[in-house]
Amino acid sequence: MTPRTSRRRLVLALVAGAFIAALLLTTSASASPVTRKKARLKAVQAHLETVYMQTETANERLNQATSQLATVQEKIKQNAHQLDVARRNYRRANRQLEQRAVNIYKSRDAGVIDWIFRATSFDELVTQMDMMSRIGNSDVDTVHSIERYKRDIRNRRVKLKADQRHADALVKRRAAEKARLVGLQADLEHLTAGLKKEIKKLQAKEALRAKLALMGYNGPIPDVDPNSPGHPEIIAIAQRYFGVPYVWGGAGPSGFDCSGLTMYCYAQLGIKMWHGATDQQRASVPVPLSDLRPGDLIFFGNASFSHHVAIFVGGSTCIEAPHTGDVVRYGTWTGRDAWIGGRF
Repeated sequence: MTPRTSRRRLVLALVAGAFIAALLLTTSASASPVTRKKARLKAVQAHLETVYMQTETANERLNQATSQLATVQEKIKQNAHQLDVARRNYRRANRQLEQRAVNIYKSRDAGVIDWIFRATSFDELVTQMDMMSRIGNSDVDTVHSIERYKRDIRNRRVKLKADQRHADALVKRRAAEKARLVGLQADLEHLTAGLKKEIKKLQAKEALRAKLALMGYNGPIPDVDPNSPGHPEIIAIAQRYFGVPYVWGGAGPSGFDCSGLTMYCYAQLGIKMWHGATDQQRASVPVPLSDLRPGDLIFFGNASFSHHVAIFVGGSTCIEAPHTGDVVRYGTWTGRDAWIGGRF
């Protein structure tokens, strides 16, 4: 390959790389906020799945280490018992040997004379004396055997103590690793929940933007929180004024018009509103009628003017001050006359 050809290929590679980078940047820039959030969520969820598997593995390793430690501790317990038995046997054998030595010493002369006179031949005498010697040697061997056994148990105890230190350290390492992964898992779960909530808010905002566009509303679209409970306590407050007569311009408590009722009820929660359905709608966070929560406001009219407002209870039920000659009461609403909801 000539230097000229090599340079040409290098230039082509750089141009291609720049084109791909530009394409990626353009794609990223053109992606909607929802698309970007979903991509982020997908990456976090993939990481979370890996952490779930790592946590399960860490938990199993901790269980194994704990079991290993329990096994060593049980062996140490058995070792202590074996050593205690060996000590008792050693002391017992020593006492028996000492007592036998004392008895032989006390009856030494008589015993030897008896053996000599009882023996019918020299061979028999030699056999009896050898037997007595073996009996003594057997006792000594027993003591030495017990001593060796006790020494072996002590040596085993040293090894078991080392095993226990190793098992203790292993359990601590495994527990620390599990704790780290559980903490990471909790952080990722929290991040996942937050991303899902953000995606839901963005989707609700986009849906609201599309709905308002169809109605000719071109104003700014505020954030919509579909997870917010709103103020369901407003329903109980409004129910106190059932039977209070409709009074045009009334903000009561002796008389209400529609926006006067909502203004008066919300004021008891420290939320100030203007007296007027259109102004209340513009001050509220727009909420699609399909996402109304108890206590939200329902506005009737269109994007440029709301002529009536009521308090959403649930389903097709609302609380309202309907019109002159009526009183504050439950009412019904439909999507044909209501155009948007509002949340404070």
